[in-house]
Amino acid sequence: MSIINYARKEIQFKIVYYGAALCGKTTNLAYIHSRIDAGHRGDLVSLATAADRTLFFDFLPVNAVVIKGFNTKFQLYTVPGQVIYNATRQLVLRSVDGVVFVVDSQWDKMEENVESFHNLRENLAKQNMNLDEIPYVVQYNKRDLDNIAPVNYLDFLFNNEKKRVQSFDAVSSTGQNVFATLNAVSQLLLHKFSKDNNPAESTPAAPATA
Repeated sequence: MSIINYARKEIQFKIVYYGAALCGKTTNLAYIHSRIDAGHRGDLVSLATAADRTLFFDFLPVNAVVIKGFNTKFQLYTVPGQVIYNATRQLVLRSVDGVVFVVDSQWDKMEENVESFHNLRENLAKQNMNLDEIPYVVQYNKRDLDNIAPVNYLDFLFNNEKKRVQSFDAVSSTGQNVFATLNAVSQLLLHKFSKDNNPAESTPAAPATA
């Protein structure tokens, strides 16, 4: 959940990019980090192994004043894609405010995508959280490659439940819809925060622009 520090006039939100191995989670964060002014971001920390591009998490605080009188900090994380690191996935999901589920659009990755989506729900349930009750969006990544599934099929698999969410066709390696994805989930969680906390004055704003 969001952390409010009244002494420092700061609200901190945590967004987790979730998905199968090599679907483009780290590429999303790397692109965001490269396009934000250095004065509005922290260091991007990436731990990699030969088996998986991201072993633990990427950490990126993005600062923007979105609620009058408070400085808002966004922390962006990715989870490791491989199942053997599920304990780390659970750790990264703790106190999450918003989720971006990244789908690898290639046909031969569908089984891994579906397994990862089910795993996301399972890991949230272990923390007494429900994906349908937190802000999240879906990103259909790698749309520039051959042998990709059509969007209507991806919607059937990942966006065909009671809670219909925003989805984005993306190419994270070039930045296509990377910021659109981030801005969408950020606006959702800021709206939820404003509704739940009913601050005196609030002006939601995008955390960053390309």
